[in-house]
Amino acid sequence: MKQTQFKLICTLMAAVFTVSQAAAQTKEKQIFLSPPLIRSIYTADPSAHVFNGKIYIYPSHDIDTAVTDNGSGDHFAMRDYHILSLDHINGPVTDHGVALDIKNIPWAGRQLWAPDCAYKNGVYYLYFPVKDKQDVFRIGVATSKDPAGPFKAEPQPIEGSFSIDPAVYTDSDGQSYMYFGGIWGGQLQQWATGKYQPNGSKTDLQNDDAPALSCKVVRLSSDMKQFEGPVKDVIILDESGRPLLGKDHDRRFFEGPWMHKFKDKYYFTYSTGDTHYLAYATSDKPFGPFRYKGIFLKPVQGWTTHHSIVEFKGKWYLFYHDTEISGKTHLRNVKVTPLYHRSDGSIALIDPFKSK
Repeated sequence: MKQTQFKLICTLMAAVFTVSQAAAQTKEKQIFLSPPLIRSIYTADPSAHVFNGKIYIYPSHDIDTAVTDNGSGDHFAMRDYHILSLDHINGPVTDHGVALDIKNIPWAGRQLWAPDCAYKNGVYYLYFPVKDKQDVFRIGVATSKDPAGPFKAEPQPIEGSFSIDPAVYTDSDGQSYMYFGGIWGGQLQQWATGKYQPNGSKTDLQNDDAPALSCKVVRLSSDMKQFEGPVKDVIILDESGRPLLGKDHDRRFFEGPWMHKFKDKYYFTYSTGDTHYLAYATSDKPFGPFRYKGIFLKPVQGWTTHHSIVEFKGKWYLFYHDTEISGKTHLRNVKVTPLYHRSDGSIALIDPFKSK
């Protein structure tokens, strides 16, 4: 990538951040739909799961930093994970303390971003993205016998892993899959050729009429610690059966994948990033292809939208984050609200603000 092209991307990203911050100031005057689950620390990117009859939430742990906001996300300088739990929706939230610290990951360099957790055969597996000592995002795994941790990291990242936002879905047959990836600061565009390119490749800002950069999906091995088989693209098709294009910022994948199943349909949900929606697409197979269906969360206050969807005691819930407490894009707080599947399989649209 030429230096002038790189500067153009940085300029455009800075403009997006400026616009979103101005929008956040406007949103402050509105009434939030849901309260923060916890106020003692800043949390984001909530991956929620039901273990042992309780909801456990695996979020990022935001910290204040002197790093200036930039398109590479350097101001998201998280260094550890706290695990939260609650016995019922709207009940008290327990912070179980530090479950994994970056200093205890032998290969890690900086930036512990959005994690996820899975369970199999008596072991809990915490999946986490972190930049290695060469400043390249890889995905690691840590294990514990307790869903609240503490977790012990494997000595090396998962072979063949890259980018960010791992989300692990275990199907009814016991097979587990990992969905992962994020563009811009998540480095997915730097793997467009299959090999890491430090200066990046064309992003959706430069390659509007080509199929959009895609989330990745791969089977996990039986021990849950390795990839099994090739990493594949998650193809999202429009109403005409054509892949979504890079210029389709309202619908294309940006980051934050999640998978859930409802009435034998696979729901691939994700953030559109710079347009701030949560969107969904459905398929009859975990590998897809997926058909785009619509958005189900309008923009929150703050820049990012990252989520999870979980069924608990017969009802479905959306976990997400915004910046109600701080008003700063890198100091977020997690929230929860009911999510509804309509009789036709569509998801009802959620507005993160109440009408006055």
